[in-house]
Amino acid sequence: MSMADWRLQGVEFVSCNCDWGCPCQFSALPSQGFCQAVVGMQVEHGHYNETRLDDLRWISLFAWPGPIHEGNGSCQVFVDDQASPAQREGLLKILSGQDTDPGATVFQVFASTVTQMHEPQFVPIEMHIDLPQRQAHFSIPGVLEAIGEPIRNPVSGAPQSIQLRLPDGFEFTEAEMASGSYQTQGAIRIASQNSHGHFARLHFTGRGVVR
Repeated sequence: MSMADWRLQGVEFVSCNCDWGCPCQFSALPSQGFCQAVVGMQVEHGHYNETRLDDLRWISLFAWPGPIHEGNGSCQVFVDDQASPAQREGLLKILSGQDTDPGATVFQVFASTVTQMHEPQFVPIEMHIDLPQRQAHFSIPGVLEAIGEPIRNPVSGAPQSIQLRLPDGFEFTEAEMASGSYQTQGAIRIASQNSHGHFARLHFTGRGVVR
């Protein structure tokens, strides 16, 4: 069966429970031995076959009992309630790693480590991502709050700009490191304060990251 034609471009903010910088980005074990994360993206341009995905928002919650590569993870996806049925179907297929070469995107890699996929929710999503300023705010009433902000110098309090380059990465090729905090309710209950965060501009197809 041929693979669907799709593309997704936009900005993301991610926060997890690891220390700033996140050891996982360096193929090391997570700071606390397990992984939890809030991932969100503002889609600027995209399509799934003939269905446009422009201007949609989505957030995923993840929880793994150990390092991500050991699996047994849980996930729940929240999609902008303004999405049409066709947009919901296309976006969920992309986020679940379908119509994607094995190992080509973070969606496909993470999907391979998840054993409990909770029902997706279609809800109002408040999302603000300012990549240059390293500022973000996510809100779903009764479900989650997440913020992103610059890492600050511990002496002066001045915001710091720190970049990570992964030329062969399956999520991004370059990201701005940040500090993140989140608290969630519902099927996946996770929380963290002033832990790892990063901002990145994403561009994917079913073949992988567009470089």
